[in-house]
Amino acid sequence: MSDLLYILNVVAPIFLLVLLGLFLRQKKLVTESFVDSTSKFVFRISLPALIFLKLYDIDLSAKFDIGFFLFIVIATVITFFLSWGSSFYLCRIREDRGVFIQGAFRGNYAIIGLAVIAGMFGNDALAKASLVLPFVLPIYNIFSVIVLTIYGNNKSDLNFASVTKDILLNPLILAVVIALPFAFWKIPLLPALIKTGEYISVIALPLALIGIGGSMNLRAIKKASRVSLLASTMKIIIIPVLATWAAFLFGYSGSDLGILFVIFACPTAIASFVMAIAMGSSGKIAGNIIVISTLASLATFTVGLYLLRLFNLI
Repeated sequence: MSDLLYILNVVAPIFLLVLLGLFLRQKKLVTESFVDSTSKFVFRISLPALIFLKLYDIDLSAKFDIGFFLFIVIATVITFFLSWGSSFYLCRIREDRGVFIQGAFRGNYAIIGLAVIAGMFGNDALAKASLVLPFVLPIYNIFSVIVLTIYGNNKSDLNFASVTKDILLNPLILAVVIALPFAFWKIPLLPALIKTGEYISVIALPLALIGIGGSMNLRAIKKASRVSLLASTMKIIIIPVLATWAAFLFGYSGSDLGILFVIFACPTAIASFVMAIAMGSSGKIAGNIIVISTLASLATFTVGLYLLRLFNLI
C-alpha cells in the first residue's frame, strides 16, 4: 500500500495540473491565446532551459548508454510498424489510418514523460531521459509525416524539407546538443546565468501541464469514435506492456526500466492534432485520442508503475 501511495503522490499532481488547466479553460480564466503563447514559451525557452541545466553538471560517461538509446530507437520503430499493421484491421475507413497510427505511437514524452520521470526517479534519471529526446523526436516527426501523407487528403502543406528543418531547429534537441559539450568538458557558467536558468526552468513542466489541460475539450469524449478508443488503448496499454516486457527480457531493471516504461506509456502528443489538421487527416479523431489517452493515463501510469514496484523491477 505504501508503494501505491508513493506512486499516486508522484503521478496525481501531474494530472491535477492538467485538470486545473481544463477547469481554468472552462471558467475562461485560461484562453486559447494564453495556451498558445505559454506553449510557445515553454517549448522554446523554459523546457530547453530545464533540459540544459539537468544535463549541464552530469557525468556524461555514466549517463550516455548507447545500448539503452539503441533499444529505445528500435522499440519506437517497431511500435510504429505495429500500429501501422494494426490499422488495417482496426480502421474500417482508409483515411482514418494515418491519424490512428500517429495517435497510437507518438507520445507526449517531452512534457508528461519527463514530469513523471522527474517525480518518480529523480534528477539523475531525468538527465538520462533528456538524452533520449534527440533520438525519439525525429522518429515521431518523420514517421508521422509518412503515414499522414499516405492516408491524408492534403499533400502540400507539409513536406520532408520542412520536417527536417523543424527537427534540426527543435529547441529541445538543440538544448541537448548545446548542453553536451558543457557536460563533457565541464565548462563553467556564471552563477548568475545558472540562477536565471533555474528561475526560467522551474515553471516549465507546471506551465506545460496546465497548457495541456487548457487545450483539451471534454465534449470530445462524448463523441469519441471507435478509432479514437482503439488508438488510445494501443498507446497507453498495449504498447507499454509489450515494450516493457521486451525491456525486461533484455535485462533492464531499476530506473532504466522505469524510464522505458514511461516513454512508451505516455499519452498521445498534443502536436499530433496540429499535424493531422495540416496533413488533411481528421482533427476530430486526433483531438479525441489526445483527450482520452491523457486522462486515462493517470490510471495506466499508476497501475504500471505500481506493478513494476510490486515485483521489485524498479
